[in-house]
Amino acid sequence: MINSNIVDLKPNKKTGKIIAIIVAVIIVLIGILTTLAIVPAGSTGVIVTFGKVSKNTLSEGLHLKVPFAQELVVISNKIQVYEADASAVSKDLQTVNSKIAVNFRVRNDASASIYKNIGPDYQTVILMPAVQESMKAVSAKYTAEQLITERNKVGNEIKDQLEAKVADYGIQIEKFNIVNFDFSMEFNNAIEAKQVAEQNLLKTKTEQQQAIVVAEAEAKKKVIAAEADAKAIQTKADAQAKANKELAQSLNDKLINYQAIEKWDGILPKVASSANPLVSLDLNDSKTETN
Repeated sequence: MINSNIVDLKPNKKTGKIIAIIVAVIIVLIGILTTLAIVPAGSTGVIVTFGKVSKNTLSEGLHLKVPFAQELVVISNKIQVYEADASAVSKDLQTVNSKIAVNFRVRNDASASIYKNIGPDYQTVILMPAVQESMKAVSAKYTAEQLITERNKVGNEIKDQLEAKVADYGIQIEKFNIVNFDFSMEFNNAIEAKQVAEQNLLKTKTEQQQAIVVAEAEAKKKVIAAEADAKAIQTKADAQAKANKELAQSLNDKLINYQAIEKWDGILPKVASSANPLVSLDLNDSKTETN
């Protein structure tokens, strides 16, 4: 029985040693792991030693820290999107409800300062009030209609004001977008009525211009036709005048008498006088030429 008990005790001692080794290894591993500080890509590591924030920050990669004494706080420096609803009043006292989107990032060199002075909720503490204030300040400079027609200009001006307000905290504004403007129902109806009136006016002006163009074309066509007719008449008159001139130049007394004789039917007129004979035959001249 004694030998049997001794044999049973030996395995128990060996098991205890194995457990002790495993525990020691785990403790060592935990100790090693607690000394490692891993900063992911696009981020900055802030070291906090017993509650005190270090001014020096850690860049991306693997770093060492004092186990149980130092804590690693990771601050993202990637571009983030902040979306919010903003309310303001325009220059003409119209209520403007808008939805905005801000692309921003925390500067690397400002990570420790932001964590120390503001904390991780810097969007609510710094960014949101700055956005609301900038929207109100810029919207008050423009009428409601200008906010619509000059949307890009308004957005750029709000971005400039927003940058000036948050730059000292280490927040960099990458882009500012006005997603949507919303006005009261009365204003929307007034804008719609104005657009309809402008469209009707434009249509009327277009129709008037078209009528003027058609009238001018018709008048021009008539002028061209009149000028063509006048030119044709002038050409015909010139031709007739030329023909008359040529005919007049070709006529002489002998030719006239010859044509009269050719057309005479041989009957003498019942009434004739020497002062104004119907046909002058120039017989004397003919006799003279015969003799």
